[in-house]
Amino acid sequence: MSKILALDTSTDACSAALLLDGQLLQRFKVEPRRHTHLLLPMVEELLAEADVPLRALDAIAFGRGPGSFAGIRIATGAAQGLALAADLPVVPVSTLEAMAFAAAAQEGQYLVTALDARMDEVYWSAWQCRDGLPVLKVEEQVCAPAAMVLPAELQGQPLQALGSGWCYAEQMNAALVAQVEQCQPDVYPQAEAMARLAQGALARGEAVAPDEARPVYLRDQVAWKKKDQQ
Repeated sequence: MSKILALDTSTDACSAALLLDGQLLQRFKVEPRRHTHLLLPMVEELLAEADVPLRALDAIAFGRGPGSFAGIRIATGAAQGLALAADLPVVPVSTLEAMAFAAAAQEGQYLVTALDARMDEVYWSAWQCRDGLPVLKVEEQVCAPAAMVLPAELQGQPLQALGSGWCYAEQMNAALVAQVEQCQPDVYPQAEAMARLAQGALARGEAVAPDEARPVYLRDQVAWKKKDQQ
């Protein structure tokens, strides 16, 4: 079993979770623009509560996006800094996958996770629950709500809709909205789900060195590449 610290600041919510051999501790608060004040104290509280030093962990996971540009940078930087200090690998985790993982319950169910990307756009992807895990059916992308289109395999299927992107439901294709059986626009990505997803990723050898961790903006991949080249 793994010992993993997970961090997420990709939305208005800030969360940290500590997975210790199957047992999980979490801190979670919805406080916009206060992530820099909340995140590291949350980490300190979790480590103190578990009486575990940072160096005893196996990895640090973080919400790599998509989501708020500033928020993603906070979690990325914190994960890199902590991992470098403790000589640990990091595991980038999709925010959209984390939402799907937390909600996946019924075998075969379809989920569409969407986050408000501002500027009348959404970050979104679609998943199917298989063996308790979300399997990607539509690649992560950013587009106008009206441009969200499901592949033929998912058309007509009952959907579970998750995340703040569904605040734009009135602008979405009527056929897509008609497939939604349950809509939960107040669902946030959370570090708890990221810790559990990271456990599997770590076992598959998908962890990276701290300086190789990259956020996923979707809308602005070029900007990060330019910054990296400077």
